[in-house]
Amino acid sequence: MLLGLLGLFGTLAVAGLVYHAHRATYRPYVKQLTLPIRHETTAVDDTRRLHILHLSDMHMERISITPERLLEQIQDHPVDLIALTGDYLDKRESLDKLRPYLAVLKTLKPPLGIYAVLGNHDYVLQGEDFARLLRLFEEMDIVLLRNENRRIQCGEHVLSIIGIDDAFSGHDDVAQAFSGIQEGDVRLVLSHDPHIIFKMARFHYDYLLSGHFHGGQIHWPRAYHLKRMGPLPRLDIIKGLHYYRQRPFYISEGLGQTGLNIRLRSRPEITFHQLLGIGVSNTGSAK
Repeated sequence: MLLGLLGLFGTLAVAGLVYHAHRATYRPYVKQLTLPIRHETTAVDDTRRLHILHLSDMHMERISITPERLLEQIQDHPVDLIALTGDYLDKRESLDKLRPYLAVLKTLKPPLGIYAVLGNHDYVLQGEDFARLLRLFEEMDIVLLRNENRRIQCGEHVLSIIGIDDAFSGHDDVAQAFSGIQEGDVRLVLSHDPHIIFKMARFHYDYLLSGHFHGGQIHWPRAYHLKRMGPLPRLDIIKGLHYYRQRPFYISEGLGQTGLNIRLRSRPEITFHQLLGIGVSNTGSAK
């Protein structure tokens, strides 16, 4: 009798935990960060602010947040530029599902545009399926950066948006991505796997945006399962703002999930970064 009751309570406890973990996938954090930029070379003019919307790891196969819900969360925030840091999908059936999410982002009409890099899951697609993903970004007027950059006049500065392809799957080429960048450019780097910072000792950047770890996704009591993914998880660096060689980099917890559609001590993330010292007046191409 007692063993039966203990078994029942145990089953109910596990069911309750799973329910709570699944419900967490519907409850995104909307985070806001303010960071001074170019503080090493110039005084920070905090009257000039660059507003960046950052999304990562959308994982169409297991995403609980609908396009409509995403729009509700982002439409009332100022956005000058949108940065997408990889892992959109890994199955051909998900290509059509991605389109309405990208369409939501287009409705914000960010004056500096939408920029994206690929993640390791995106490279699971092969042949024509992978080509369809690339065409989708082109059709939606989203600039996909594969070890390349775009230089944009941004007020008094030139903003270089540098996209480094996914390091986890071995597609990165840092030197190629930085090709043509000029001294004095404000350098915003997008890369899916934050481990790319260890390959950038010779390349200065002002801010780096990434994802990849989902904040552990199942982070209880710690995200031990991430240790096989490299040195950062072993240092418990799996989300948020960090510094390496005194340069800031940010790791998003991601919008979707992989494996099971649950999150423990982690929630989907929508991030607004406000960079002080650079503004969007008189914008246009610097090339």
